[in-house]
Amino acid sequence: MYTNFFGLVEKPFAITPDPRYLFMSERHAEALAHLLYGINEAGGFIQLTGEVGTGKTTVVRSLLERMPGHADVAVILNPQLNPLEFVLSICEELGMFVRDEDAASLKDLVDILNRHLLTANAKGRRVVVIVDEAQNLSPETLEQVRLLTNLETAAHKLLQIILIGQPELREVLARVELRQLAQRITGRYHLDPLSKAETAAYVNHRLRVAGANMEIFTPAALREVHRLSHGVPRIINVMCDRALLGAFTQEYHHVGPALVRVAASEVYGRTFHPPWIPALAAVSATAAVALLAFGVWQLTHRDEAAPPAQTASGAATTLQPAAASMVAPTAAVTTPVKVPVPAEVPPAAAAAEADIGDLLKSHRGETSTESAFAQLFNLWGGIFRPGQGRPCDQAVQQGLQCAYQQGSWGQLRTLNRPAILTLIDDGGNAHQVVVAGLDEGNAKISLNTRQEPVSVASISRYWYGDYLVLWRPQVVTQAALSAGMQGLGVRWLRDSLNNVQGKPAQGVTSDYYDDELVRMVEDFQRQHRLNVDGIAGVQTQIVLDTLNNPAGAPLLLAQRGSETS
Repeated sequence: MYTNFFGLVEKPFAITPDPRYLFMSERHAEALAHLLYGINEAGGFIQLTGEVGTGKTTVVRSLLERMPGHADVAVILNPQLNPLEFVLSICEELGMFVRDEDAASLKDLVDILNRHLLTANAKGRRVVVIVDEAQNLSPETLEQVRLLTNLETAAHKLLQIILIGQPELREVLARVELRQLAQRITGRYHLDPLSKAETAAYVNHRLRVAGANMEIFTPAALREVHRLSHGVPRIINVMCDRALLGAFTQEYHHVGPALVRVAASEVYGRTFHPPWIPALAAVSATAAVALLAFGVWQLTHRDEAAPPAQTASGAATTLQPAAASMVAPTAAVTTPVKVPVPAEVPPAAAAAEADIGDLLKSHRGETSTESAFAQLFNLWGGIFRPGQGRPCDQAVQQGLQCAYQQGSWGQLRTLNRPAILTLIDDGGNAHQVVVAGLDEGNAKISLNTRQEPVSVASISRYWYGDYLVLWRPQVVTQAALSAGMQGLGVRWLRDSLNNVQGKPAQGVTSDYYDDELVRMVEDFQRQHRLNVDGIAGVQTQIVLDTLNNPAGAPLLLAQRGSETS
């Protein structure tokens, strides 16, 4: 109805999921990274929770699209099943042949599933079960789910189970009778609603995909969308759709905050007022109370303030000022209290006006792989020579190493090193950009001529978690250090952990990776929200190197603090 009026090719806020409208906020990208990491590295359970409409289904769809080629997936959309039906559904989703007589026996089904898992493991494949709306699983079915994770080899679990549900899922798993299952959850992530900046980026992203060539929602309207939707994507869609319809019926080419409030009233079924109304009411009430108190004070002190009457006319003359003083409050009560309404100011997080999409278009020649490596080498004080060997080989020649990872903004903050991000624009073109700095809402993109501040929310629309960092190992070591190993790398690891903990050096440090060192590594990983496995892999080593902060090493964050969370 309103699409032609706004120059759109289709409705931008349909509530049905469409991959073209996928918006990966920082929270969604981090949740997706948690799930992908769990599929590739972990075993047992991964838990993803979020309120209704926060985008859990979007994350699951993105996960299925990015599922590794060596993974077989069973998706359970209706978890209201008994244990027998649940296991049978897994077998059917995995394409397993089950005889009718076996379908009636839980033991037979589990045996068939176990044989299938062992065969898949022998072929190097991972089997993943995704359970949506998992808060509806019965305790009996949850116990059967736990028992399925007992299917394992001597090295690792054969089955990876991902539980997706509403916040009630956390309460279900907190029950005493399910504590054994809760203890096997290796990763938990709660999907929060969008922030104010992400809400604005989300709305504008959907409008651009639908063909908008101008800003339809004013900045004040976008702030109202966030205030009234609380950042829940599903509510944002419904509210913005109603607001566009309201603007169309009134022939407004821009949506302002008033239209958003009207749309919210239709969605929620109650009236919404501007955010400054409560403050105005509070000021008016305070003024009225003050004036009433002043009037009462005048009444109680009138006789004390008036001098003794001498004559009737004198009394009248003497009382006249007091009467005048009583008139003033009465008049003041009937006069409206005028409170200046402050102009709406954009939030601090929106200080960076640059949009990464516009930046990619205007600096198209500066987002190649070679340009990105040149910028990253420069930050480390190195020199990258295009056409003279692979970039990572050149890094090794200069005492550096490449670490290619897939993760989230949270992991970048933890590593605290500049990184090359791989971005995919709306046309499907790949771009390599260097993030040289990061704060709460903005990132500094390093280009050939300068560093551009760009909002993290806008980058998240084009970033799917692929990044590369450089780091400088202090000793020649293997990619990962684990229990039972021995050498200079192990000694460096122990010295680095002691240094981070502030322990003084005591003689020659042991170079053997013993149980004590395993516990030290696990404590360090737990503290910095790394994968807790007691193995000092590349991420653990980079974080250790960053905290010890050798001279000349560039940092992503100006100051370390709580941003790793």
